[in-house]
Amino acid sequence: MIIRTNLVNIAEKSIFPAQLTIKEGKIHSVKKLEKTKDSNNEIKNYALCGFIDSHIHIESSMLVPSKFAKMAVVHGTVATVSDPHEIANVMGMEGVEFMVNDGNKVPFNFFFGAPSCVPATIFETAGATISVEDIEKLMSQPHIKYLSEMMNYPAALARDPEVMAKIAAAQKYGKPTDGHAPGLRGEEAKKYIEAGISTDHECFTAEEALDKLKHGMKIIIREGSAAKNFDALIDLLPEYYENMMFCSDDKHPDDLIEGHINLLVRRAIKLGIDKFKVLQAACINPIEHYNLEVGQLREGDKADFIIVKDLENFEILETYINGEKVAENGKSFIKDVETKAINQFDVKPKKASDFEIKRSKVVGNDTATKIPVIEALDGQLITNPVFVEIDDLTDTNRNLISNIEKDILKMAVVNRYTSDAPIAISFIKNFGLERGAIASCVAHDSHNIVAVGVTDEDLMKAVNLVIREKGGVSATSGKEDENENQVLPLPVAGIMSLENGELVGKKYAQIDTFAKTLMTNPKTTKKLHAPFMTLSFMALLVIPSLKLSDKGLFDGGKFEFVKGWEV
Repeated sequence: MIIRTNLVNIAEKSIFPAQLTIKEGKIHSVKKLEKTKDSNNEIKNYALCGFIDSHIHIESSMLVPSKFAKMAVVHGTVATVSDPHEIANVMGMEGVEFMVNDGNKVPFNFFFGAPSCVPATIFETAGATISVEDIEKLMSQPHIKYLSEMMNYPAALARDPEVMAKIAAAQKYGKPTDGHAPGLRGEEAKKYIEAGISTDHECFTAEEALDKLKHGMKIIIREGSAAKNFDALIDLLPEYYENMMFCSDDKHPDDLIEGHINLLVRRAIKLGIDKFKVLQAACINPIEHYNLEVGQLREGDKADFIIVKDLENFEILETYINGEKVAENGKSFIKDVETKAINQFDVKPKKASDFEIKRSKVVGNDTATKIPVIEALDGQLITNPVFVEIDDLTDTNRNLISNIEKDILKMAVVNRYTSDAPIAISFIKNFGLERGAIASCVAHDSHNIVAVGVTDEDLMKAVNLVIREKGGVSATSGKEDENENQVLPLPVAGIMSLENGELVGKKYAQIDTFAKTLMTNPKTTKKLHAPFMTLSFMALLVIPSLKLSDKGLFDGGKFEFVKGWEV
């Protein structure tokens, strides 16, 4: 196969007309063409290295890897650095194996890591554990490229023996360890990096990112469906482009339909940042940092590249992986493959009374006047702690209930692995529900069922919709009408679908739109643009400040349960 194009040489920061010859999936030759009037008129498109998502949980797309790849190639993505800890928290090593095997069925470069924190903490119930011995086994495999994000940063700072043994296993095989330390600064950040941590994708301020860059860490600019840090960090890229990358971390299927890393490249260039610096972060740095087998448009390389219309909007015309054209003009050529669902789900339908919580339970001697409430923040995974008058949440029977007028709603986390476990209850602000409830079994990282609702009856209905499907996302208005009770089934580990991405994206957009029709409270200060994605992180204890696990309300700053709110 011969392609005549303008070749973008990122390493040499040059662009020239070239003839690419591709044989047996590799770049056989790169011939520079003479710049003539005729050649300039004939050659209008540009060839460059494909885009790489340098940190993503494929599971958050609600798609299995083969279906994710089918969508991603349309946007010029040729590879992902994928942390399978979502499914690992449900299925353990079997889950990691599932992701690798399914990804291998299609022409795409999936590079998986070994999940470092399964379970993420000891303060929640997960479906599996990945031990030091498991990490050693995974690290010895060539296709496992790195130790996934070390979320238990307090343990890393304390040089916990188990954490350090996992990092040592990665170092033994010459593989990097990813970080996860939101808000960590100064000497603590330095100590965390010195433990052997090489990257962080959790920075939400430029000051934090700069602090870590100066201590030798690589910073990944994240722009996902919930957490959006591009605007906060992008101004660092012109100076620190050699040590920065792009990622989505968690991207829902409807967002994946719209675009991927290509959108970040386009935004960065429209800000006036040098295109070669942007492309190095988007295409080259992940290859070098993680030692990925992805071609860089050099003779002898794998033929992994994209053809774009121009270098401003980066409209993707064609995507090639291993010399095979996998997408053209918005159409994917990756074929569907057969995949069988795996799951672990053991929970019985709940009653409305299961969601009751007595005032006396959380205030002890009944003298407290205020209680802690989680404040969800749009576009962020962190939360704020706010304190609300307990009288505003107490009914005549001394039960704690939602207060719509103050936009304080009841939140619940239901253990999906033990059918008779009690339900953890707390309260949350900024979801803006005026009626009904939403629930999800996509709840990082243990993937228990998390729900927010106006009444106990509403919470019961939303949770039972998820239980009925053994995993999924749901929304209910509280009415009996079938159209007022929607659910998107996710039968693979309770977090992924086996259907095509376009269909899943359409169904997700439908239930997301329906949920937003319930979220009309005028007291909400800032509407959530991705309520289900935001909800999915309200049980993630390793990100401050307040979160709720199936075992109780958790203070991420102190790394302990809030007294009186334990299950």
